[in-house]
Amino acid sequence: MDSNNDEALDIIVTNVVATFRTRCHLNLRKIALEGTNVIYKPEVGKVLMKLRKPMITASIWSSGKIICTGATSEEEAKLGARRLARCLQKLGFKVRFSAFRVVNVLAVCSMPFAVHLIDFTKNNRPIASYEPELHPAATYRIKNLKATVQVFSTGSLTITGPNVQSVASAVEHIYPLLYECQKPRCK
Repeated sequence: MDSNNDEALDIIVTNVVATFRTRCHLNLRKIALEGTNVIYKPEVGKVLMKLRKPMITASIWSSGKIICTGATSEEEAKLGARRLARCLQKLGFKVRFSAFRVVNVLAVCSMPFAVHLIDFTKNNRPIASYEPELHPAATYRIKNLKATVQVFSTGSLTITGPNVQSVASAVEHIYPLLYECQKPRCK
């Protein structure tokens, strides 16, 4: 990120998706009747449970698999998952917290300049695609990091990746490519 002006880019993590297993069968009807902040969806076969601190929404299946969304860091996702497991223990289930892993991280970042998307996709043709009729952003996929970056003409980026480190690496990887395709400043 060494350009004329060395300013740090703020990468704001907006959502962390994590999964874990309880290693026991869960009675969804019992969770729906006795749990707090619960929405029972029998047609889908799951229960949604919300926590206030940290702000997390969990999809709970009867098999014991739980998906947590809404956390803003990997640590907060783990804390929320453990708190959820504790809530299920208090309802009488023999829950054992296991197989926790962060599945997906969504982050946003704003470049200090606007980007000329057509030039950007022409320069990075095989891995960058831009279909203005379908979506206002250019998509740039980084296979070795397993990250996808949506680049908007305003310079805003939406980055998805398997963890926070890969999201940060994706921004470091794409910055020089965007810098050479920046729009000239209006005076």
